[in-house]
Amino acid sequence: MAGNSRTVDQVRRDIEVEREQLAGAADTLREEIGEATNITGKLRSNLPVVAAGALGAGFLLAGGVGATARLIFRRGREGETKAKLGRFRLVDRD
Repeated sequence: MAGNSRTVDQVRRDIEVEREQLAGAADTLREEIGEATNITGKLRSNLPVVAAGALGAGFLLAGGVGATARLIFRRGREGETKAKLGRFRLVDRD
């Protein structure tokens, strides 16, 4: 220890200060991780947006636009077919 003029007590105090700082940093990190992983709190604060997104995703996954268009624009199946050309038909609906 030729170039070191610190005593044993000073080194022990420095180690104790470092331990306290490390413990404080660990506690702060635990709190921040708890806040970052709090999914319930985040969902509650954005519930309308999350619900609308889930509704839209469910609509699209269920066939959404195509199924709705087929329901609205479907052709009636009743009547007697008089002529047919490809997918087009002339139907008598009397």
